[in-house]
Amino acid sequence: MSTTSPSPRAERLRATLLHAFPGAEVAVRDDSHQHAGHAGARPGGETHFSVRVVAPGFAGMTRLARSRAVHAALEAEFGGGMHALSLELRAPGEA
Repeated sequence: MSTTSPSPRAERLRATLLHAFPGAEVAVRDDSHQHAGHAGARPGGETHFSVRVVAPGFAGMTRLARSRAVHAALEAEFGGGMHALSLELRAPGEA
């Protein structure tokens, strides 16, 4: 997953996730343009994101626990206008 010019929120998401999950590989993509006119979309974008995190801390955690941990780390962003996340959460070595 790559971005050509990360949005300010995408940069914040990445920084927050790197802080919350030490040693993680984090990729964030702003998909807001794909959701124009849908629920939660805003004219300026920065509402819908795809996130991929490969973190040693995810080892032994269920998919639900991983998702909850990411949502907890990003709680302020949801309160600040982020509407949706598509998550790919893995521990190192998982396909």
